[in-house]
Amino acid sequence: MPLNDKEKMIAIISNGIAVFSLLQERDELPKNTTMYDFILKVVPEDIKSELNVDLIDEIFQYVISTHSS
Repeated sequence: MPLNDKEKMIAIISNGIAVFSLLQERDELPKNTTMYDFILKVVPEDIKSELNVDLIDEIFQYVISTHSS
């Protein structure tokens, strides 16, 4: 069964957070790049309608909570 657009968005945001964190640790991000800016750049146009700040925040909080336990 293929993923729906929301499931794809969750996967892309999770991956975007991970890649952003790695690039941030390596000091390889352009100056003043926020996590939100980075995620906006990696989300495909065909599913951008599913993207919102609340979803990014919710996924970020979940990722942080799973890594800190």
